[in-house]
Amino acid sequence: MKQLLLATALVLATSTAYAADVLQEAPVAASYDWTGAYIGVNAGGGFGTFNLSPSGGGPGGFDLSASGFLGGVQAGYNWQVGQFVYGVEADFQGSDIKADLSLGGPSLETKVDWFGTVRARLGYTPVDRFMVYGTGGLAYGHEKISAPGIDLSKTKVGWTVGAGAEYAITTNWSLKSEYLYTDLGKASFTAGGGGIDAKVPFHTVRIGLNYKF
Repeated sequence: MKQLLLATALVLATSTAYAADVLQEAPVAASYDWTGAYIGVNAGGGFGTFNLSPSGGGPGGFDLSASGFLGGVQAGYNWQVGQFVYGVEADFQGSDIKADLSLGGPSLETKVDWFGTVRARLGYTPVDRFMVYGTGGLAYGHEKISAPGIDLSKTKVGWTVGAGAEYAITTNWSLKSEYLYTDLGKASFTAGGGGIDAKVPFHTVRIGLNYKF
Protein backbone atom coordinates (compact mmCIF):
# COMPACT_ATOMS: atom_id res chain seq x y z
CA MET A 1 0.00 0.00 0.00
CA LYS A 2 2.87 2.41 0.82
CA GLN A 3 4.38 1.72 -2.62
CA LEU A 4 1.04 2.39 -4.33
CA LEU A 5 0.64 5.69 -2.46
CA LEU A 6 4.20 6.68 -3.39
CA ALA A 7 3.60 5.94 -7.08
CA THR A 8 0.37 7.93 -7.09
CA ALA A 9 2.08 10.81 -5.29
CA LEU A 10 4.83 10.89 -7.92
CA VAL A 11 2.29 11.21 -10.74
CA LEU A 12 0.35 13.91 -8.88
CA ALA A 13 3.53 15.81 -8.04
CA THR A 14 4.60 15.83 -11.68
CA SER A 15 1.12 16.95 -12.71
CA THR A 16 1.26 19.83 -10.21
CA ALA A 17 4.65 20.89 -11.55
CA TYR A 18 3.30 20.97 -15.09
CA ALA A 19 0.31 23.05 -13.98
CA ALA A 20 2.50 25.49 -12.08
CA ASP A 21 4.69 26.09 -15.13
CA VAL A 22 1.65 26.70 -17.30
CA LEU A 23 -0.03 29.08 -14.87
CA GLN A 24 3.13 31.19 -14.61
CA GLU A 25 2.90 32.01 -18.30
CA ALA A 26 1.00 35.06 -19.54
CA PRO A 27 -2.71 34.25 -20.11
CA VAL A 28 -3.45 33.27 -23.71
CA ALA A 29 -6.51 31.98 -25.49
CA ALA A 30 -6.80 28.18 -25.59
CA SER A 31 -5.35 27.16 -28.92
CA TYR A 32 -3.62 23.80 -28.63
CA ASP A 33 -5.50 20.87 -30.20
CA TRP A 34 -4.68 17.35 -28.98
CA THR A 35 -6.41 15.74 -31.98
CA GLY A 36 -4.09 13.58 -34.06
CA ALA A 37 -1.79 10.56 -34.16
CA TYR A 38 1.38 10.34 -32.10
CA ILE A 39 4.35 8.08 -31.37
CA GLY A 40 6.82 8.21 -28.51
CA VAL A 41 9.28 6.60 -26.13
CA ASN A 42 9.19 6.05 -22.36
CA ALA A 43 11.27 4.82 -19.44
CA GLY A 44 10.66 4.18 -15.77
CA GLY A 45 10.48 1.55 -13.08
CA GLY A 46 8.20 -1.16 -11.79
CA PHE A 47 7.57 -2.87 -8.46
CA GLY A 48 5.13 -5.31 -6.92
CA THR A 49 4.64 -8.46 -4.87
CA PHE A 50 4.90 -11.73 -6.79
CA ASN A 51 3.32 -14.89 -5.38
CA LEU A 52 4.46 -18.47 -5.99
CA SER A 53 2.44 -21.43 -4.72
CA PRO A 54 2.02 -25.15 -5.48
CA SER A 55 -0.54 -25.86 -8.17
CA GLY A 56 -3.84 -27.09 -6.77
CA GLY A 57 -3.74 -24.85 -3.71
CA GLY A 58 -1.40 -26.93 -1.54
CA PRO A 59 0.66 -25.50 1.34
CA GLY A 60 4.00 -23.81 0.83
CA GLY A 61 3.16 -20.62 -1.06
CA PHE A 62 5.18 -17.46 -0.50
CA ASP A 63 5.40 -13.81 -1.58
CA LEU A 64 8.44 -12.11 -3.11
CA SER A 65 9.13 -8.40 -3.48
CA ALA A 66 9.87 -7.51 -7.11
CA SER A 67 11.31 -4.43 -8.77
CA GLY A 68 13.18 -3.37 -11.90
CA PHE A 69 13.55 -0.95 -14.77
CA LEU A 70 11.52 -0.75 -17.96
CA GLY A 71 11.51 1.15 -21.22
CA GLY A 72 9.64 1.06 -24.48
CA VAL A 73 7.60 2.75 -27.17
CA GLN A 74 3.99 3.88 -27.52
CA ALA A 75 1.65 5.04 -30.27
CA GLY A 76 -1.91 6.34 -30.25
CA TYR A 77 -4.55 8.72 -31.49
CA ASN A 78 -6.49 11.49 -29.70
CA TRP A 79 -9.76 13.26 -30.45
CA GLN A 80 -10.43 16.56 -28.63
CA VAL A 81 -13.99 17.79 -28.05
CA GLY A 82 -14.05 21.01 -26.05
CA GLN A 83 -11.92 20.44 -22.95
CA PHE A 84 -12.24 16.65 -23.16
CA VAL A 85 -9.79 14.39 -24.98
CA TYR A 86 -10.68 10.84 -26.03
CA GLY A 87 -7.96 8.49 -27.19
CA VAL A 88 -6.54 5.02 -27.70
CA GLU A 89 -2.95 3.99 -27.05
CA ALA A 90 -0.81 0.87 -27.45
CA ASP A 91 2.64 0.38 -25.94
CA PHE A 92 5.33 -2.29 -25.76
CA GLN A 93 7.89 -2.48 -22.95
CA GLY A 94 11.15 -4.27 -22.34
CA SER A 95 11.26 -5.05 -18.62
CA ASP A 96 13.62 -6.13 -15.83
CA ILE A 97 10.93 -6.44 -13.13
CA LYS A 98 11.97 -9.50 -11.14
CA ALA A 99 12.03 -11.18 -7.74
CA ASP A 100 14.71 -13.52 -6.38
CA LEU A 101 14.65 -16.17 -3.66
CA SER A 102 17.90 -17.55 -2.30
CA LEU A 103 18.20 -19.75 0.81
CA GLY A 104 21.97 -20.03 0.97
CA GLY A 105 22.23 -21.75 -2.41
CA PRO A 106 21.27 -21.24 -6.07
CA SER A 107 18.47 -18.76 -6.43
CA LEU A 108 14.98 -18.96 -7.88
CA GLU A 109 14.07 -16.00 -10.11
CA THR A 110 10.62 -14.87 -11.26
CA LYS A 111 10.59 -12.19 -13.93
CA VAL A 112 8.38 -10.23 -16.33
CA ASP A 113 10.81 -9.63 -19.21
CA TRP A 114 8.40 -7.86 -21.56
CA PHE A 115 4.81 -6.66 -21.61
CA GLY A 116 2.45 -4.43 -23.53
CA THR A 117 -0.94 -2.77 -23.24
CA VAL A 118 -3.79 -1.58 -25.47
CA ARG A 119 -5.77 1.08 -23.62
CA ALA A 120 -8.48 3.71 -23.87
CA ARG A 121 -7.67 7.18 -22.49
CA LEU A 122 -10.09 9.84 -21.25
CA GLY A 123 -8.50 13.22 -20.61
CA TYR A 124 -9.44 16.71 -19.45
CA THR A 125 -7.60 19.96 -20.19
CA PRO A 126 -8.00 22.41 -17.26
CA VAL A 127 -5.64 24.86 -19.00
CA ASP A 128 -4.23 25.13 -22.49
CA ARG A 129 -1.56 22.53 -23.38
CA PHE A 130 -1.99 20.58 -20.12
CA MET A 131 -4.03 17.36 -19.87
CA VAL A 132 -4.78 14.93 -17.05
CA TYR A 133 -6.25 11.56 -17.93
CA GLY A 134 -7.40 8.16 -16.77
CA THR A 135 -6.60 5.03 -18.77
CA GLY A 136 -7.33 1.33 -18.80
CA GLY A 137 -7.60 -1.74 -20.99
CA LEU A 138 -5.90 -4.95 -22.09
CA ALA A 139 -2.44 -6.05 -20.93
CA TYR A 140 -0.25 -8.95 -22.02
CA GLY A 141 3.19 -10.06 -20.92
CA HIS A 142 5.87 -12.75 -20.80
CA GLU A 143 6.64 -14.37 -17.44
CA LYS A 144 9.68 -16.49 -16.63
CA ILE A 145 10.68 -18.76 -13.75
CA SER A 146 14.35 -19.74 -13.62
CA ALA A 147 16.32 -21.97 -11.26
CA PRO A 148 19.20 -24.43 -11.65
CA GLY A 149 18.02 -26.90 -14.29
CA ILE A 150 14.71 -25.07 -14.77
CA ASP A 151 13.85 -22.43 -17.35
CA LEU A 152 10.11 -21.97 -17.82
CA SER A 153 8.18 -19.19 -19.54
CA LYS A 154 4.63 -18.33 -20.54
CA THR A 155 2.78 -15.44 -22.21
CA LYS A 156 -0.33 -14.28 -20.34
CA VAL A 157 -3.16 -11.80 -20.96
CA GLY A 158 -4.70 -9.60 -18.27
CA TRP A 159 -5.72 -6.01 -17.61
CA THR A 160 -4.29 -2.64 -16.62
CA VAL A 161 -5.58 0.67 -15.22
CA GLY A 162 -3.96 3.95 -14.27
CA ALA A 163 -3.69 7.71 -14.65
CA GLY A 164 -1.32 10.31 -15.99
CA ALA A 165 -0.64 13.87 -17.06
CA GLU A 166 0.74 15.31 -20.29
CA TYR A 167 2.02 18.75 -21.26
CA ALA A 168 2.48 19.97 -24.84
CA ILE A 169 5.93 21.60 -24.96
CA THR A 170 5.51 22.66 -28.60
CA THR A 171 2.94 22.05 -31.33
CA ASN A 172 4.41 18.60 -32.00
CA TRP A 173 6.24 17.53 -28.82
CA SER A 174 4.70 16.64 -25.44
CA LEU A 175 6.02 15.27 -22.15
CA LYS A 176 4.00 12.86 -20.01
CA SER A 177 4.15 11.04 -16.68
CA GLU A 178 2.05 7.95 -16.04
CA TYR A 179 1.18 5.37 -13.40
CA LEU A 180 -0.26 1.93 -14.27
CA TYR A 181 -1.30 -1.10 -12.24
CA THR A 182 -1.06 -4.30 -14.30
CA ASP A 183 -2.38 -7.77 -13.47
CA LEU A 184 -1.59 -10.67 -15.84
CA GLY A 185 -3.59 -13.21 -13.86
CA LYS A 186 -2.27 -16.63 -12.80
CA ALA A 187 0.26 -18.63 -14.81
CA SER A 188 0.73 -22.35 -14.13
CA PHE A 189 4.11 -23.98 -14.76
CA THR A 190 5.01 -27.67 -14.62
CA ALA A 191 8.49 -28.92 -13.75
CA GLY A 192 9.96 -32.06 -12.19
CA GLY A 193 6.60 -33.77 -11.78
CA GLY A 194 5.13 -30.83 -9.84
CA GLY A 195 3.37 -27.59 -10.62
CA ILE A 196 3.84 -23.95 -9.66
CA ASP A 197 1.25 -21.20 -9.89
CA ALA A 198 2.66 -17.70 -10.32
CA LYS A 199 0.89 -14.37 -9.87
CA VAL A 200 2.91 -11.29 -10.85
CA PRO A 201 0.82 -8.10 -10.44
CA PHE A 202 2.96 -4.97 -10.59
CA HIS A 203 2.92 -1.17 -10.55
CA THR A 204 4.80 1.00 -13.03
CA VAL A 205 5.72 4.68 -12.97
CA ARG A 206 7.22 6.14 -16.13
CA ILE A 207 7.87 9.31 -18.07
CA GLY A 208 7.54 9.60 -21.82
CA LEU A 209 8.09 11.89 -24.79
CA ASN A 210 5.55 11.98 -27.63
CA TYR A 211 5.65 13.40 -31.15
CA LYS A 212 2.24 14.37 -32.62
CA PHE A 213 1.84 14.38 -36.38
